[in-house]
Amino acid sequence: MTALDLSSPVAVVGTGTMGQGIAQVALVAGHPVRLYDAAPGRARDAAVAIGARLDRLVAKNRLTEAGRDAARARLEPVDSLAELADCGLVVEAVLERLDVKQRLFGELEEIVAEDCLLATNTSSLSVTAVGGTLRHPGRFVGLHFFNPAPLLPLVEVVSGFATDVTSATRAYETARAWGKTPVACADTPGFIVNRIARPFYAEAFAVHEAQAADPATIDAVLRECGGFRMGAFELTDLIGQDVNESVTHSVWQSFFQDARFTPSLAQRRLVESGRLGRKSGRGWYDYADGAERPEPHTADKEQPPAYVIAEGGLGPAAELLTMIREAGIPVRDEDEDHGTRLVLPSGGQLVLADGQTSAEFRDVVYFDLALDYRTATRIALSAAQDTSPRTLAEATGLFQALGKEVSVIGDVPGMIVARTVARIIDLAHDAVAKGVATEEDIDTAMRLGVNYPLGPFEWDRRLGRDFAFDVLDEMHERDPSGRYAPSLALYRHAYATDKREGTS
Repeated sequence: MTALDLSSPVAVVGTGTMGQGIAQVALVAGHPVRLYDAAPGRARDAAVAIGARLDRLVAKNRLTEAGRDAARARLEPVDSLAELADCGLVVEAVLERLDVKQRLFGELEEIVAEDCLLATNTSSLSVTAVGGTLRHPGRFVGLHFFNPAPLLPLVEVVSGFATDVTSATRAYETARAWGKTPVACADTPGFIVNRIARPFYAEAFAVHEAQAADPATIDAVLRECGGFRMGAFELTDLIGQDVNESVTHSVWQSFFQDARFTPSLAQRRLVESGRLGRKSGRGWYDYADGAERPEPHTADKEQPPAYVIAEGGLGPAAELLTMIREAGIPVRDEDEDHGTRLVLPSGGQLVLADGQTSAEFRDVVYFDLALDYRTATRIALSAAQDTSPRTLAEATGLFQALGKEVSVIGDVPGMIVARTVARIIDLAHDAVAKGVATEEDIDTAMRLGVNYPLGPFEWDRRLGRDFAFDVLDEMHERDPSGRYAPSLALYRHAYATDKREGTS
């Protein structure tokens, strides 16, 4: 099945920001485009707005004047659904209400030809439910664009329970012909991105609710240590706290209140107070004119240790050993195969975050997972109340000697980056096992849809099969609510390794 022919008109119903963006994408690709909106005059206003965007593309040398003029000639606002009768594809971008969408597609089914592809751009509703009242649901599919649609390349092509393979394939190939990067997924709450991205927000909020760190520090660690484009607090302020909380709540409810998707009480209170982020002038941060952005907690300068003893190769943090030697600090190697700790001159230990807490051990400081320890500019450390001040000072001085800012946070299992990445990896494995999408499509979706530095499976291969499982298993032991219980898919993945060979 090939993409929709360029001679076939594409209709967009609903002319808000997303509808206009989708229309622009189809228009620039070469299709005639019809715009319809139930509110009188909005379709014509949208056509004017799209024309202005085409002018800006010309000004940026991304579209020729001839191309703009031809696109304008193909753009037609219409006053009734009946004028969409000859369209080959209708994409809906109306209010996120099931009854509204079902009613719209019921009307469209009476108007368009039998081979017309019907698509919803819903981000939170079930594609199966939206198309469930149609007489011919096989031609119904989800085409979930990301905002702004003309700029972001990802499109989730969602097959409902009754979607025909030929319809999903045509939608997929059409999105690709439009210059987008489509990924195929089954109709599951949140699809790919909004399902697997939940821990990025949830774990940051959980660390904050545990009083382990403030939003500015958590955001800085996620960016400067974890390699994420933005921190969870600043990103949700940009998205809108009400929008982000609504998606989280929808996914949680759709999974029958699964503990893994539990919403944040702190975010709920933020929404209830009207602090919705940038659009309201205040969210986690204050956006009023002249308001100062809070700085992350950064430790004072400390002296580096005279030496360190490496017990094992440090696993995912192995690069640190080379960096420590390059900084002129002697490293004494102990003969251990699987150690992930450094012994400091104080006798205290510096350990890679593993889901346990410093309070459980004598004189242990944990350090967080980094995307790349060499390029990271900040490292988080955590220590218990009775951790030796000398041990914490030596650990701080060690990372400062490597050129890192150091943020000391509270004693929470999994710290910040490690717990976040472990949960993302777990949800990704669970999604593949349940037929939601392939590993490749999940990695593509998370890199392009939310700008993650690595896809979950890329991260998993870099960290080793057992890292995410071990972190979550330890966290589940400390919080048996089910939130951190490793999925069966991750369990199988971890126990397929050679490291447990010989166990019964």
